[in-house]
Amino acid sequence: MKSTTTVRRVSLSVAVVAALTGVAACGSADSGKGDSKASDAGTVHLSPVAAVLRDVEQSTDKADSAKVRATTSMGDIMAMNAEGALTWGNGLKGNLDITYTGGKLADSMRKAGTSHMEARYLPGAYYVKMSDAFAQQAGGKHWVKYDFDYLAKVGGASGAYMKDQLQTSTPNQSVKMLLASGDVKKVGVETVDGQHTTHYAGTVDVAALAGKGSNLSADQLTALKQQLKQSGITTDAIDIWVNDQNLLVKKSEKAATANGTLNSTAHYSDYGVAVTAEAPPAADTMDIADMMKSGGVSSPSGGTTSGGTGLSS
Repeated sequence: MKSTTTVRRVSLSVAVVAALTGVAACGSADSGKGDSKASDAGTVHLSPVAAVLRDVEQSTDKADSAKVRATTSMGDIMAMNAEGALTWGNGLKGNLDITYTGGKLADSMRKAGTSHMEARYLPGAYYVKMSDAFAQQAGGKHWVKYDFDYLAKVGGASGAYMKDQLQTSTPNQSVKMLLASGDVKKVGVETVDGQHTTHYAGTVDVAALAGKGSNLSADQLTALKQQLKQSGITTDAIDIWVNDQNLLVKKSEKAATANGTLNSTAHYSDYGVAVTAEAPPAADTMDIADMMKSGGVSSPSGGTTSGGTGLSS
């Protein structure tokens, strides 16, 4: 019984980490869907900067894929690194290797025999491969499937928002967020990852952009804003570095939450790289929905998830 409870607890923690890392490595939900005129109109006073960022948005979007290196931390709760390749042409898809580097969650995962995991992102779900030690407590199965529709169903507003983000995330969303915020400035010229880049920065209202950039219903949006308020999340400081080809080289975000300061940084390279990702063998895969039915525990997107996915990009 104890091992079963541990498996469920670890699986819920993994749901948070994998979702947060996928969104942090790519970007938050679109804040200007199909409304370039409205976005431009909202940044008229920054037209020179807005014009450049619009080019960056389009160039990065057309690139379709890239290699990613990312770091994410939240107070003393967790710290982790991720590396892999993602494509976003038809929904987020790709692979990330995630390593826990610190925090309470890392300690818990190590006790469960897992400090590293592989995450596969597909249009309808993501899968996480756990350690042999975890599999011994989980009927010999190494992979856990997290279906987006299930997470949205059991997670309420934050679950629906997490689904929306994971299905629409692309690296250029951080650019769109800055454009939509109306608060962006050119910081200067810097060398990043050996490339000549231009640094831009701004601050966005998380709740306001969640309303602009998601497919949530009015009730879901109201609930999400309440969860964001309870989490202490108000604004998100975003910095981006763009190379001479108008491609995103680096982006970082910082925001305060009830669980401590959330920091995420991602580096992008090798745009256009070939990316493949497939669902793991069914015989080696557990479904989180089945695990929760047998366990009767809280939803995978409560607590930390609502605080994490609401502002990562």
